[in-house]
Amino acid sequence: MRLLILILLLALAGCANVAPKAPPPPPYAAATMQAQALAAGHGALAGQARRENTEAIERLLASLDDATLARDAARLPAGDPLYNFAGRVLLRRGLPLPRGFDRGDASFGAINRPAAEADGYRPPLKVAVLLPLSGAQAAAAEAVRDGYLAGYYGETRRRPQLHFYNTATGAKAALARAAADGNDFAVGPLGRDEVDAVFADEPPLPLLALNRGAATPSPGSAAFSLSPEDEGISLAQYLADERGSKRVLLIAGGEDTQRRTADAARRQLENRGVTVITGIAANERMGEALRQLPQPPDAVLLVLKAAQAKAVAPQLALAGLGALPRVASSQIVSGTGKPADDTALDGIVFPTEPWLVQRVDGLPAQAAAASRVDTAKGPAARLFAFGFDAWRLTGYLEHLALQPNASIAGATGRLRLDGFGNILRRPAWSRFTGGVPVPLADGAR
Repeated sequence: MRLLILILLLALAGCANVAPKAPPPPPYAAATMQAQALAAGHGALAGQARRENTEAIERLLASLDDATLARDAARLPAGDPLYNFAGRVLLRRGLPLPRGFDRGDASFGAINRPAAEADGYRPPLKVAVLLPLSGAQAAAAEAVRDGYLAGYYGETRRRPQLHFYNTATGAKAALARAAADGNDFAVGPLGRDEVDAVFADEPPLPLLALNRGAATPSPGSAAFSLSPEDEGISLAQYLADERGSKRVLLIAGGEDTQRRTADAARRQLENRGVTVITGIAANERMGEALRQLPQPPDAVLLVLKAAQAKAVAPQLALAGLGALPRVASSQIVSGTGKPADDTALDGIVFPTEPWLVQRVDGLPAQAAAASRVDTAKGPAARLFAFGFDAWRLTGYLEHLALQPNASIAGATGRLRLDGFGNILRRPAWSRFTGGVPVPLADGAR
């Protein structure tokens, strides 16, 4: 009995010396848990409330570093409404997905088509191309059409039948005609309002819209855009992730496209914890304002055309800011072309479409194409590249949906599909050197 009591006393004494176990760490970061709560009710929202909820979720996720974001995304269970938001942020940062997106329809109408090729190519049988072939947008539509046809006729494998429909008298009516004619897929429409109109109701065909409006693409459809907002996000990602910028001086012009690009870049930078210094007008008398900034920037973002940037560059130098990294929107090339006059832009890095600065599989060089068709020249060349990529996406949407980290190298950039049906575009980057844009290889920026 005494022996038993002694053993119990020793055991209790040993227990008294064992430190209590620390509680397990929470499964997610605090910002992730807040975003998860917002995402849980997202499906019940509409209109402005839905847009504001999206912005709040993205703001919370943007505050996470890469490792935390990747860890928390991988921990989310299948079907968690936050996963598609988190996955989109991962793709924008160039990070891999832990698994495929949670989506209702990944076929894009491909169920009755012949099997996919080894690389995932599985085009529709009959494609309706919806473009405003007359009216104010006809010139833009022609460039998109010619780029689409360049890709179509450059494909040596099975191709769908093509039917073009003029949306000048109404996109919804054109789409209804396309469905009645037996097409199994549609590409278009081109205008933002038209895209919102066709996505307001369930469209009669799966489609690849050629713009992005306020409405989310319907299940089984997608949206592809060269929007100023997307470029603004790319600029912010470049500054925050690749440059590690913490304080950015933003100088933007007053045109609508410039404002939209600048606003998107500012929001994205601020979401990432970057201080954005604004309020400096781009003019010839900005020197004093540059010398009286509230805090010193570590990078400059110019959302300007070439003439504006040429006027700003020497004033940055006089204010002691000329040695800072300078990043610009793609509008920087508007008004360039004479190297002797463009040397003032040397050192400025900007996003661009790969086809404009290098060869892209399936297309002749841009200069060669421009010698044959006017729609591959000047500002229209960007829309020509956009049309080419619309063709590429026509045959690869199902592949992009089914393979978690699949992408295609397009004429406008590397293309991926997020969990909401939006094509995400990662542009190429160039730097002015000797007054000439020079493509930058990855890792050389």
